[in-house]
Amino acid sequence: MIDLLVIGGAGVDSTVQVPALPLPDADTHPVPPIIDRIGNTGAGVALGAAALGLSVRFADLIGEDPQGELIRARLSGLDFAWAPAAAGTRRSVLLVDPAGRRTSLHDPRPTPGERLPRELYAVPARHAHVSIMDFARHVYADLDGVPTSTDLHDWDGVNPYHLDFARESDLVFLSATALGDPEAAMRAILGLGRAGLVVCTRGADGCLVLARGGAVRAFPAAPLPGPVLDTNGAGDAFVSGFLYGRLRGASVEQCVRYGALAGAHACTSAGTHEQPITEPELLKRATA
Repeated sequence: MIDLLVIGGAGVDSTVQVPALPLPDADTHPVPPIIDRIGNTGAGVALGAAALGLSVRFADLIGEDPQGELIRARLSGLDFAWAPAAAGTRRSVLLVDPAGRRTSLHDPRPTPGERLPRELYAVPARHAHVSIMDFARHVYADLDGVPTSTDLHDWDGVNPYHLDFARESDLVFLSATALGDPEAAMRAILGLGRAGLVVCTRGADGCLVLARGGAVRAFPAAPLPGPVLDTNGAGDAFVSGFLYGRLRGASVEQCVRYGALAGAHACTSAGTHEQPITEPELLKRATA
């Protein structure tokens, strides 16, 4: 039995180092070399969890195109099960300023009615993390008895696209970026029925945690181990650290600590998912 099944969410990020965000008004901005790297949320969680010593299967739809080949090459050391995506590989253009802040231009390449083949994810697993890919909505019916999680990212608390994932997951992550009232959104998720715990990340302000029947608890961010290079992938790193703790039987407090340390590490690493924190380094920082 594997530790973690990650469903959906690999793509290619084209990272562009820009002089400022928002970009000054000009026809042309000379920039350093533009780099294509593996990106998107599922890849970040899968690579982060594997670096932390968890056994992982990653199942996804990607294109039979150069971007898909880049992904397959980067995941060659991982148990990666894939099928062709009709519209090709998902893409993002990431604009990153000198302080590491980013703006993402995301091309999800959706194909209505597309589904993830069951044979890609029909494996015994201790936990399943489902990315909010439209083609993955149906997988919950096949995960009966397997604890599940999802990341709603910058959900605004209203968009119905996210509701199936929030309703069907036991553990829900999301960002406070687009939420006017994070606590209200967290309680609304718990009110949907299945989730027992909601974690709302707030970047440099840490995170909020709400368990069913409890009060919202605030936790600080972890100190950065170096200068910020790129904040892309910090949220996915947080999820991988939190799930590492959960699968190791750690308390919620310790899971938050692991997630915060992994997220802080990601901010000091160039690229989205290039150098996830390893288990020895995580445990060393957690006890420092």
